[in-house]
Amino acid sequence: MSVSAVQILDSSAEAILSRDSVQLRWYAAYTCANHEKRVRDQLEERSVESFLPLYETVRRWKDRRMHLQLPIFPGYVFVRMGLADRLRVLQVPSVVRLVGFNGQLSALPDEEMEGLKKSLARGVLAEPHPFLSVGRRVRVKAGPLAGVEGIVIRRKNRLRLVISLELIQRAAMVEVDAMDLDPLGKARASRS
Repeated sequence: MSVSAVQILDSSAEAILSRDSVQLRWYAAYTCANHEKRVRDQLEERSVESFLPLYETVRRWKDRRMHLQLPIFPGYVFVRMGLADRLRVLQVPSVVRLVGFNGQLSALPDEEMEGLKKSLARGVLAEPHPFLSVGRRVRVKAGPLAGVEGIVIRRKNRLRLVISLELIQRAAMVEVDAMDLDPLGKARASRS
């Protein structure tokens, strides 16, 4: 192989690496327990796009009731960044690590994150749910969740859609109307 061919291969490899380092993708940042809001605020101060899905709940004590906003996915804040910016995220106090496998960061599917953001922005009420790996998969065809895929379950005589983020093994549950759902084939097992 000639010197110029080696230089061309090296420059194309560098171009691929530099493109991946600046391409914005969604990643999950694992945080210390109950520090998700602090981490989100620190990321905003550092100009890193972040997303912390919250739900409202009422907690009762003997002497009072409190309305609280808690994370739908406890222990995680989602960040949209290029790989070159990972150090800015890891330097935030209370960020333990970015989720990945075999030493490589794992990006979340953009469609999942955008669907979740859109549905919560439109006022869909969500709450945490145990992660499901087997069930009837459906796609929502109408309403604020249009295009979102998940597993349908029946709870308290109503249909609920469980939206699972397989990468972090967490899920959220929202109420849906049966008329808005399209089946996606047979039940399947997810990656474990």
